[in-house]
Amino acid sequence: MNSRRDFIRTTTAAGTGLLFMPELAFSRNAGKEKLNVALIGVGLRGTNHLNNLLLRDDVNITAICDTDPERIALNLKSIKKAGKPAPKTFGKDDYDYRNLLELKEVDAVVISTPWLWHVRMSKDAMRAGKYTGVEVSAANTLTECWDLVNTHEETGSHLMILENVNYRRDVLAVLNMVKEGLFGELVHFRCGYQHDLRHVKFNDGKQPYGGGVEYGEKGISEARWRTKHSELRNADVYPTHGLGPVATMADINRGNRFVSLTSHATKAVGLHDYIVNHEKGGKDHPNAAIKWKQGDVITTTIETAKGETIIITHDVNLPRPYSLGFRVQGVKGLTEFDYDNRRIFVEGKSEGHGWEKMDSYLETYDHPLWKKFGTYAEGSGHGGMDFFVMNAFVESAKQNIAPPMDVYDAAAWSAVTPLSERSIANNGEPQDFPDFTRGNWVKRKPYNWMKDDF
Repeated sequence: MNSRRDFIRTTTAAGTGLLFMPELAFSRNAGKEKLNVALIGVGLRGTNHLNNLLLRDDVNITAICDTDPERIALNLKSIKKAGKPAPKTFGKDDYDYRNLLELKEVDAVVISTPWLWHVRMSKDAMRAGKYTGVEVSAANTLTECWDLVNTHEETGSHLMILENVNYRRDVLAVLNMVKEGLFGELVHFRCGYQHDLRHVKFNDGKQPYGGGVEYGEKGISEARWRTKHSELRNADVYPTHGLGPVATMADINRGNRFVSLTSHATKAVGLHDYIVNHEKGGKDHPNAAIKWKQGDVITTTIETAKGETIIITHDVNLPRPYSLGFRVQGVKGLTEFDYDNRRIFVEGKSEGHGWEKMDSYLETYDHPLWKKFGTYAEGSGHGGMDFFVMNAFVESAKQNIAPPMDVYDAAAWSAVTPLSERSIANNGEPQDFPDFTRGNWVKRKPYNWMKDDF
């Protein structure tokens, strides 16, 4: 923890998180020396962001907002313990965040609230002239996707989707392999969000992740709001953890774009089985009578303008180990990788037709971000990638320039949810992707990779 704090204090304005800034050269002398940041939503995710920001001497936490007074009190203690001035607090009602946005002493906001609030809060923040970071997924409907884009273009205020998996160490190493041409011309990708969330979607009304069969008003944390999506929507409601990294590898919105998708869903039986067999549930529990709408496994296939296909899997209501199930395939080879399985085959380098372990490749192609700053990221959350995504946000906001993952990415990646819902409802009928860049994807440049200069 101390080494990370020391790094953040001593590092220059080089901004490690801006390694792949899309179109703008990095200026070491530009931007604010200190950024005034407010946080809207300080539940579990927002608290993690706050703790990382408190380690930076180039950030002032000037305001926090949450409708739960216990979360406000908890975070005020953390701020005091860090030796920082007490921020202004908001949360008297659902819309008190708008009073926060009126503060002149707020340059940037980090939004970590339930999904249904993301767009309205992001729009209000951009209209207030605040540099905006929003947690995933950014939007729920196509209208909301366009609202984000239109508000950015009308106001000039930037929005960054805070997709931390794009900064995972193996993801960045494979992205480096892609950019170096190891797999040749790309053809196919697989990814997804395969994560048993039953313990998150339900709890006992006392502990956030303590198990149970309650949700909604009787639940706490994500069980209070996330589970409703499984009850009411048959869609891939959480596509970006897998899709964000793959979209970056495929240069989506920067020389390539999503063209269409088809989606299919299995039957929905996992949550019912969990409730009736749980010690706090049973066949007579009221929640056992719920007819869940979201299929237990949802499979989506995307076609791109360059002719690649991307298969995305959403699987969160059944027992299973965690996996994002990445696969990157080109004319010279492929890799399939995740935390528990990392293998690769490269024509002319791999012996015979068998898989190789990726260890040597991950070392050779380890990304400069991780080579130089990996030790400082330890303890930041999610294996270190939370450090890098928040650093990218801060450094982008200090200079008020386009972030690595911008509003067009937020719209395109999030659009999978409404389009998959529409396709499933129409027996897998293909759905056209809107072009959120309005044709500019043709001339927008891919991310600029700065190998040695930070």
